[in-house]
Formats: sequence, C-alpha cells, structure tokens
Amino acid sequence: MLRRYRSTLVAAVTVVALGSAPAVPALATPAPVADVAAADRVLRVYNNNIENLVMNNSDGSCTRISGPDHLSSILVDDAGRTGTSGVAAPDILIVQQVRGTGQAEAYADQLSAMFGYPAGTYGAIVAWSDPEPWGSTHRCSSQSLGDLKKKQTNGIIWNTRTLSLAAGDISKYWSAGWLKPGTAYADGAGCTLYKPPNSDPDSTDYDKWKRTSAIAARFTVKATGTSVFAATMHLPQENRQNACAGDGDRGIANSGIHLGADATSLLNASTIRIVGIDANRTGIAAGTLSGYGMTGYGSAATSGSSKIDYLFVKGSVRPSSIGHTVSGTKSNHFALYGFIDY
Repeated sequence: MLRRYRSTLVAAVTVVALGSAPAVPALATPAPVADVAAADRVLRVYNNNIENLVMNNSDGSCTRISGPDHLSSILVDDAGRTGTSGVAAPDILIVQQVRGTGQAEAYADQLSAMFGYPAGTYGAIVAWSDPEPWGSTHRCSSQSLGDLKKKQTNGIIWNTRTLSLAAGDISKYWSAGWLKPGTAYADGAGCTLYKPPNSDPDSTDYDKWKRTSAIAARFTVKATGTSVFAATMHLPQENRQNACAGDGDRGIANSGIHLGADATSLLNASTIRIVGIDANRTGIAAGTLSGYGMTGYGSAATSGSSKIDYLFVKGSVRPSSIGHTVSGTKSNHFALYGFIDY
C-alpha cells in the first residue's frame, strides 16, 4: 500500500504539473508503520542539487555516484559528522536535478533501506514525471554519462513515518524567470518567464526550461499536527548575472526568487516553512525571505568557490558546528541541512 500511496501522489503531481483541470484522486491509506515518538521533536531537513547522481570532474570526465554513496555523504549527526551511529533518518530531502519519477523513487527507496525501513517508507514528488531530454554531452567526456544528465527536474522526498501529505497540499509547478540571451536587462524590465515561448529556441536546448520548474508541498507532522511547508527550486544560470523571476520582475529582494500562487497559499497555512534552492546566484542575503518569516542558513561556498545554493527556514533551527554545509557531499554542490526543533 505504501507503494500505491506514493504512486498516487506522483500521479497527482504529474496532473498538476501539466496544468490539467481534473480533480486530484483521493489518496490510498498507507499500510501502518511505527511512527516516531513525539519525544523526538526535531525535523531533519536537507537540500542538495544531486546533479542526476553524476559528478563533473575538472578534467572533463564524469563520475557516476550511487544513491547510497550520495546519501552517506550528506546525512549528518547532531555534530555535523557523516557516517556515525548518530546519523538519524531524515524527514525531508529537497532535491534538484533528478531525472524524473523513476530516479526519485529509486533514491527514496535506497534511503529507506539505509535505515532498515520497507521500500515506500519515503515518498517522492517531482515537478515533471518524465521531462524531455536536452543538451548534448553535459561536459562529460563519456557520452553515456552525459546522457544521464539530459533529463532534469526537481523534487521533494519525505519520511512517511513522521509526515503525512494530502493530495490537495501539493502545489502546481511554477516557472522560473530569465533574461533571454540578447535581451537588454533594463533593471529587470527585460525579464520573462522561462517557459515557451520564452525559452531556448534551438532544438538541443528547447526543453531545458523544465529543469527550473519549482514545486512545493504542505506536510503535517503525525505526532503533533504541526504543518510544514517545503519547496524546491532551481533557477537558470542566467540568474547569476541578471536576477529575473518573471515578466519584468527581479524577484524577492532582487534575488531572482519568487513563489507561485499555489505555493504561497500553502506557505501561509504552515507553521514551519522551508525553501531549498539552487539559485545559480551569489550574494543572496540570509534575510531575503524574511517577509515570509524565513532565515537563510549556511554561508560557505556550495559550488566550487561560490555559494549558489540556499536553505531558508522559518522555525527553531539548531546550531551547526559545520555551518549547515556538508563539504564532503558527493555532488558538484554541497548539501545544506537544518535540524528544526518544534
């Protein structure tokens, strides 16, 4: 039943992602599993661009990473250490750049197995179930590895032992903004939504815009009824030079970040709020989303010498001895994390 429960949610997300009008079907009831005791009042949250589990190396080669190896490299104990007996099962993983439903579900099941849980214990939703491929080699000297990076979408993985999710609490996808090459920025006036007809016109990159589709959900902590908003975003690389969030819009605090209407409604109805994002932009301040009550965590570089990944939280986040940034992450992006008391 857990598998059917997760598949129903993924199907529901696919419906809203494609903009269809039919009502979302009712969820199946998952098979009972032992809930975490209410005494463990901490929500463990991670954010990472997993790069389709293929790392780009400086010499032009690429390295494929297994799901378990990647997970072992990002999950930490209370002291920020990986690989110890103190590493507890996470509650939410916000991820960017997964190939679609298949990879997201496989990754979720590998996470379940790490903690001895049955397959399906971790659910997965994605903005696009099976996005069209784009690009050529993706900077991999091995074409077979480059091909693994051609399909890209964004998702959220959650622990069904601790969190529940109703079909009506999943947002429709929303699009990022960008400055189309050759367009004058004009203090944001040249910005457009990054989706057809304002997307890459050439056949190789035509469907590239789908990698920047965002999605959000509102979860409920089973033990306490606490509402938890989580969103995943990936902005286009053009955002690094020119902040764009939509038509003539530079985004919140000129960051290129914006929230879709459905997502904003879910956020406003939530006590704990979490946004994980690969913004492809440096210098986004910790207080950028303060209007939503959120603070940014982690100040170290996340991609080479640049900080372009961000984790914003409204909640009581525990201090981190490693600045909420996991430097040993097996991805081209370092993972960010926050442990939230509630």
